[in-house]
Amino acid sequence: MPDLAPALPTTELEDSFVRVVDPEGKLIAALEDLGPLSGRDVILLDAGRGIRARDFAGAGARVTAVTFADPHDVSDAIERLARIPESAADTVVALWSELATPGSEFIAAAEKLLRPGGRLLLVHDYGRDDVWSLQPHIHDRVLEWSQRRGPFLGAGFRLRVIHCWWTFDSVDHARILLHRGFGDAGAVVAERMRRPRLEYQVAVYHRTTAPPEPAYERSGSEDESQEEPPAELSFG
Repeated sequence: MPDLAPALPTTELEDSFVRVVDPEGKLIAALEDLGPLSGRDVILLDAGRGIRARDFAGAGARVTAVTFADPHDVSDAIERLARIPESAADTVVALWSELATPGSEFIAAAEKLLRPGGRLLLVHDYGRDDVWSLQPHIHDRVLEWSQRRGPFLGAGFRLRVIHCWWTFDSVDHARILLHRGFGDAGAVVAERMRRPRLEYQVAVYHRTTAPPEPAYERSGSEDESQEEPPAELSFG
């Protein structure tokens, strides 16, 4: 889902959880650090109701928000991306998109929107926290994605893990919202709570497009080619 990781049954509940999830703004701060966002042309893919687009604009980004009629229809999404000029953005971001999976056509199409040296930022759940059991259907895959030899890191992405919180007004408030949003699974999580917050870890997979080739004059006739150093795995 574009504005939040979990799918919630009503927009009223979505609004309630937007206020609960990461109120400190750690995710936006991390995207600013990795992008950056401020003063840059940023394309937000699968922008949903525009909540995160407003957050990006508040961080100083010039935002183009792209919405999809069906967030599971990769053909429609790629067709919409094809309408955007290539090399239009400094940063492209997809938040919890079902289409932004390792090796997908969607990721390849998204990278075409980047200028040389631009950053692609893909946000997914990390799956090692207090709330993973609320979405058990995605747990195995997000664990696999974050492995050192997994499909993202093996394709040249780096990983930054953001340690966030779901912060409620009280434990009673948490019990009400979690049960309304997630049924029995939410009630089980709420029953274990002894304080009004839950640990939430977010994975940001990031990759940089090739920078423009420098203009220089070569002296002599020797081949001065140099191998690039291997990519490093980045946590923080």
